[in-house]
Amino acid sequence: MDRLSGLDASFLYLETPAQLMHVCGVIVLDPSTMPDGYTFEGFRDEIDRRVSDVPEFTRKLRKVPLGLDHPVWVNDRHFDIDRHVHRLALPSPGGAAELAQLTGHFAGIPLDRSRPLWEMWVIEGYDDGKVVVFMKMHHSTVDGVSGSNLLSHLCSLEAGAPPMEPAQPQERSHEPGQAELLGRAVVSSVTRPLNAVRLVTPSAQLVTRTIGRARAGTAMAAPFSAPRTSFNGTITGQRVIALADMDLGDIRQIKKVTGTTVNDVVLAVAGGALRSYLLDRDELPSSSLLATVPVSVRSESKRSGGANKVSALFAKLGTDTEDPLERLRDMAERNKNAKEHHQAISADSLQDWAEFAAPRTFGLAVRAYAGWKLPEKHPVVHNLVISNVPGPPVPLYFMGAEILGLYPLGPVFHGAGVNITVMSNNGHVHVGIIACRESMPDVDDLVQRFPVELAALKAAVVAQQTPTPIRRTRKKSAAR
Repeated sequence: MDRLSGLDASFLYLETPAQLMHVCGVIVLDPSTMPDGYTFEGFRDEIDRRVSDVPEFTRKLRKVPLGLDHPVWVNDRHFDIDRHVHRLALPSPGGAAELAQLTGHFAGIPLDRSRPLWEMWVIEGYDDGKVVVFMKMHHSTVDGVSGSNLLSHLCSLEAGAPPMEPAQPQERSHEPGQAELLGRAVVSSVTRPLNAVRLVTPSAQLVTRTIGRARAGTAMAAPFSAPRTSFNGTITGQRVIALADMDLGDIRQIKKVTGTTVNDVVLAVAGGALRSYLLDRDELPSSSLLATVPVSVRSESKRSGGANKVSALFAKLGTDTEDPLERLRDMAERNKNAKEHHQAISADSLQDWAEFAAPRTFGLAVRAYAGWKLPEKHPVVHNLVISNVPGPPVPLYFMGAEILGLYPLGPVFHGAGVNITVMSNNGHVHVGIIACRESMPDVDDLVQRFPVELAALKAAVVAQQTPTPIRRTRKKSAAR
């Protein structure tokens, strides 16, 4: 038995039929590299073997009586791989449009909470013989970094090699009874007010420091300061997905020449793509769009438990700046201030405060928030979420099949109906965008602008480096 942390449990409480809190991944595979060839049965059986001793794949939720405490994870004694790994063929002609339509449909279906919170759809017939795995895991189980780590149980560095991180046999713990769960919940409820008192002083000090930074102009961008766009309202449960690729070498070249970071370049490219997308629709606000950028605090956290170890910073995307190089420079300066501001915040502050999330109160509040369409009535908190997840620098093999594309997709929220996630993989940067269908129906138009904006930024950097030729005029010799 393992109690969920408050932050992990919050993703359960935030979930509604419209606001789905699972994360997805589109994994494009080349089955020709598999040593024994591809068959679905062999593929499924190998997945079963690799996940059988990994708790994140084989445990399920158990509620605490009366909702007095966060749920706990317990072993699923009836775990069946056939309930999690499914097979289907992509409709003809089996291209990117058909894949996007199919995966968007699956992304809009909630996970069954009576079973371990994950599933895979093995999609055959894509792009002349490729296989695609569409994977879903609930956010209460993984964040960006832990999700990447879980892939190590399913991937290897060579086609016929064992997984990078073989599963270790897990001791099967007992399943608690109602009395035990209730007793633990009572103890937790009694100690919770004491923990709240300990958080008040550090939080007050943080507010004071933030006010000081704001006066000095070195604070990160503030929430509730975002302009309103067509994708900032109440969402539905319908999802659309679009995918694109960029060259990691180009991003690193820009980073090196400009003295910025990969994240700076990615955010500047995203800002350019969103600017042109909105400009073409006569929707571009006069002020910059504001993104929430999740930040892993796994290395700084002092908490041993919990799957999610994240914080967040707010970043202006420079959509009000036309010149791509100027946008990048401004982005780098703002990100420098935002990182310094973020480092002044305790790595565990979000996890600590999330412990006080009440299951019933949270759930009712989220439903009321959507039902009364409050996202359309108060100032916009943020326009969208953008995540940058570092991936493998070398080729990886999923069950022996080489990974050609690895596109992560995060959740979308009421008030911010678009999520952009990028992940590096063996010299490429894969861009995955997921959106509420009603908020942004033409999401493919947005994602195709990412490589275009990267090319424009690279051209601007090259043009700056190229010295202007000096025209020399021949002096006329003096008359004798």
